[in-house]
Amino acid sequence: MQMTMRWFGPEQDKIPLEYFRQVPGVEGVVGALYDVAVGEVWPEEKIAALVGQAQAAGLTMEVIESVNIHDDIKIGLPSRDRYIANYQQTIRHLAKAGVKVICYNFMPVFDWMKTDMNYVLPDGSLTMAFEKKGIDKSLEEVVKEVLENSNGFALPGWEPERLGKVQELFAQYKDVDDVKLRENLAYFLKAVIPVCEEVGVKMAIHPDDPPYSIFGLPRVVKNRDDLDWICNAVDSEANGITLCTGSIAEDPANDVYGILAEFSRRKRIHFAHVRNIKIIQDKDFYESAHPTQYGSLNMLKVIQSLHDNGFDGYIRPDHGRFIWGETGRPGYGLYDRALGVTYLLGLWEAVSSK
Repeated sequence: MQMTMRWFGPEQDKIPLEYFRQVPGVEGVVGALYDVAVGEVWPEEKIAALVGQAQAAGLTMEVIESVNIHDDIKIGLPSRDRYIANYQQTIRHLAKAGVKVICYNFMPVFDWMKTDMNYVLPDGSLTMAFEKKGIDKSLEEVVKEVLENSNGFALPGWEPERLGKVQELFAQYKDVDDVKLRENLAYFLKAVIPVCEEVGVKMAIHPDDPPYSIFGLPRVVKNRDDLDWICNAVDSEANGITLCTGSIAEDPANDVYGILAEFSRRKRIHFAHVRNIKIIQDKDFYESAHPTQYGSLNMLKVIQSLHDNGFDGYIRPDHGRFIWGETGRPGYGLYDRALGVTYLLGLWEAVSSK
């Protein structure tokens, strides 16, 4: 198991690499390129420069999050083959730089959804939350609120130029239901997994966030059965999962610990985003501090499920609150994530010593 933290690069992250290096137990950072248009090939020289910065700071960068998938692939347009070919070439370039895992998602329109980027907890810390009443408004209003509360940072999957025409984008998805989206995902996987096998890279799909339909959009990565179908669509260890405990737990019907155990045994969890959430009511929630007592997940059971079933991939603490006056990219303050790292490593040490 390798502990990592997400880093958005020198232009997009206010936290220096050397700070991540100082968090006990952190071996690597998870990066990405944000100045390459979605669907275009990631240039070798830019990848090498990004990975080289991490290595110069004494850190690995063996996971990329994420190489976003062009809407034409998700919709199933004739132009998708060009974008898939670009994706295949990006995989080859990443492998050449030593990248082992690519985290990605297959969510239409929005890569994730939160309705409050600065939700105030009783202790005064700030976190992100999702309440269904928060999307009971026009698409333009939802997009405007999220972008205006990003604290000035670019948000992956929320590109203003793309979402500036959100109604047109939704119209393109009007004939894409769960069945069609699943077919398009299978088409994509059948094209890219052989390349992954050839160069030694593993794809790791992230669950839908939230794992149920909003705005009538289809969802195909929302529960255990969906993950099973994805793994069987191309039966290869290169076709795996980024198991995000927070996203899966956003639907209380999901057995988070059972999913962790099963897919760890099957060697399909290549990357784990481990965070806690607190269910407010029904499916409304906020992202809590990592320890069990603050959320709705038993984090000891989360770590036990991974450890006892052979998980040996990459892990990161995922989102953190803003504490101690810190500001920055919502969900990605240094202090609370560092506390999460220490907590998770403590749990891992405890279950490993039995």
